Amino acid sequence: MANEKPKKKGFFQEFKEFLARGNVLDLSVAVIIGAAFGAIVTSLTNDIIMPLVTYCMGANSLADLSVVLRPEVVEMVGGVETVVKEALTWNYGNFLQAILDFLIIAFVVFCFVKIVMKLKSAGEALQAKIEAEVAERVAARKAAEAEQEGAENPEE
Repeated sequence: MANEKPKKKGFFQEFKEFLARGNVLDLSVAVIIGAAFGAIVTSLTNDIIMPLVTYCMGANSLADLSVVLRPEVVEMVGGVETVVKEALTWNYGNFLQAILDFLIIAFVVFCFVKIVMKLKSAGEALQAKIEAEVAERVAARKAAEAEQEGAENPEE
């Protein structure tokens, strides 16, 4: 009986313990909230900010901005226009759109993190204040109890 091996944990038992760890739960909540937050920021960018930017630029869409490097070559054959060579364009609008999207998302995330950190530090300061008050009250109560015991049992 001395050579008995410890019983192995089952796959599902190990998986359950893994999920019960705080870090995994925190991470899963963060991923879900991050996805929802990403949808909000994407909507802010695409539906609120970008229409204003493109309106100010006088374009239909920022992504439509381009420079024609070589125009298309068209031939008339039997009264029908045929494209012989496609136009060569430099589509810088998509690149500008991606940069602007990044800057907007980075700014919104920065503001969000700043607010969360401010709330967190305010909460920690409040907790420290409460802990100090509790410690002060406990010390005052102990001093009062010690004084009361000293009055009841005077040393001879």
